[in-house]
Amino acid sequence: MARDTFDDGAAPPPARPRFGVPPRLLAPNLVTLAALALGLTAIRFATEGSFLSAEYCIAGAAILDGLDGRLARAVGGASRFGAELDSLADFVDFGVAPAILLYRAALDPLGTPGWFAAIAFAVACALRLARFNVALDGPDRPSWTRGFFTGMPAPAGAIVGLLPLHLALALGAGPATRATATVSTAYVVAIAALMASRIPHFSGKDLPRVPRERYGLALFAVAAAILTLVAWPVWGLVIASACYLASTPLAARRYAALEQADRAAQVAG
Repeated sequence: MARDTFDDGAAPPPARPRFGVPPRLLAPNLVTLAALALGLTAIRFATEGSFLSAEYCIAGAAILDGLDGRLARAVGGASRFGAELDSLADFVDFGVAPAILLYRAALDPLGTPGWFAAIAFAVACALRLARFNVALDGPDRPSWTRGFFTGMPAPAGAIVGLLPLHLALALGAGPATRATATVSTAYVVAIAALMASRIPHFSGKDLPRVPRERYGLALFAVAAAILTLVAWPVWGLVIASACYLASTPLAARRYAALEQADRAAQVAG
């Protein structure tokens, strides 16, 4: 008879999951992979000239990107592997795919300058994601900074950067011309600069509480936004892009005010 390898009364080691990875770790990563699949599909549609379908894929990837992190935190499935996978998927979904779509749909008539703008957009997205990853390992920052991103976040940059295409599709415009491509190129470079910059943007993580007397109005606004995206998705993207751009100076002003108040509190303390 084989000798028992455990001491009398000692509990056996905990059983490992059958597949080596707990399901709670798999679920968020599967959402990330689904977003990556949408980003790659957007590239396919862009190369085939199906620009509207490519836009929908990128918008869908942005929605999934907002879900995977929340799902990971909800089920306790956050991991370093998941964070790295999410970053790589984001570069494809919100850097490469929009750059190719923009060039094929709006920047191509300008030739090399248009391609330069597309490359600048993808590079800015990579820089933005790399800085975000480094910030995760950096020193603790004041709690009020949770309400801000440093630079325009990649998903928002992709949606806002595609505004020239949103408008062209919403208005039923024909193929891009050299004149429209020139304007679009300048716009795309400006959005790339916002992504690579250190200008603060609202993150939406610390939204203010809605007063009771305005709760019904807030619900109506959310319902109207959802209905607009469902009924007129392209116009919904136009409005969302314009609103996010309009919020940029407000975020910078709010950040500066909070930073000044924080410094004053430290001096007084």
